[in-house]
Amino acid sequence: MRKTEEDQGTRLARAMTNILLGGVVALAVCLMFLFLCSIGISGGWLQEGLMYQMAVVSCVIGGFAGAMTAVRRCGSRALIVGLAVGAVFFLLLLTVGVLLFESMSLEAGGLGLLCGGLCGGAAAGLMGSKPKKKRRKK
Repeated sequence: MRKTEEDQGTRLARAMTNILLGGVVALAVCLMFLFLCSIGISGGWLQEGLMYQMAVVSCVIGGFAGAMTAVRRCGSRALIVGLAVGAVFFLLLLTVGVLLFESMSLEAGGLGLLCGGLCGGAAAGLMGSKPKKKRRKK
C-alpha cells in the first residue's frame, strides 16, 4: 500500500470522526435550546402554539453549532462537512424519536426538522470556510 492511500484513509477516518462529533454537539445544543424553550413555555413567556417553530429553530441552531465544530476541526470542504453534520444530526434525532416514541414520520413535522438541520449545517459550512488567498499579479 502506498503512502498516499494510507493518508487518504486516515484523512477520511478523521473527517468522519469530526462529522460524528459535530452531530453529537448539534444534538446537545438542540436539546439545551429546547430545554430553555420549555422553561419559557411553562413560565408563560412563550405561547404553546410556537412549539413546532421552536423545534425547527433549535434544529437550525444545533446544526449550526455542530457544523461549526466539525468545520473548524476538518479545515477543508466546509460546505460538504456542514451538510454531512446536518444529516447526521437529523439521523440522531430520528433514532432518538423512534427509540422513545416508537414512531417517527416525515409528514408529521420531520421534514421541517430535516430542513432546519441541513440549513444550519450549510450556513456553518459557508461561514466557516477559509477565504482563498488572492494571487498577486507580477
